[in-house]
Amino acid sequence: MKVIEITERSSELIQTLLKVWENSVKATHLFLSNDEINNIKQYVPQALKAVSHLIIAKNAQGSPAGFMGIENESLEMLFITPEERGKGLGKQLIQYGIKHYSVKKLAVNEQNPKAKGFYEHMGFQVYKRTDQDEQGNPYPLLYMSLSQKP
Repeated sequence: MKVIEITERSSELIQTLLKVWENSVKATHLFLSNDEINNIKQYVPQALKAVSHLIIAKNAQGSPAGFMGIENESLEMLFITPEERGKGLGKQLIQYGIKHYSVKKLAVNEQNPKAKGFYEHMGFQVYKRTDQDEQGNPYPLLYMSLSQKP
């Protein structure tokens, strides 16, 4: 996998990453209905364009296999294609974010226990919980901070 930061965010790239996002969410966010996913999907392109650091992992064919967005030492998004899950790509991206962008914190959906477990494995610990997500929806968030270097 080749990890690169994207500065030129073409509409074609945004659409490709939107597909990665959607496939990843459908595989991991089982608590969301299709309608909820479609509703959230409307906001993803703007988030991809606005995040300060957009880092993509490309597979051997040169296609995005995953991506993350970082803002002020905070991991704002991390999504991996279902085909690449469990192969170390998330770990590679997190380590890259910690090393190059001093990632120290993140928020994860409480109803996504595999993601929570992954972040704990990477050295993050929960320090705060909310009953709702940032949009006021009934999806509790766990705020995590890096307790030690993985």
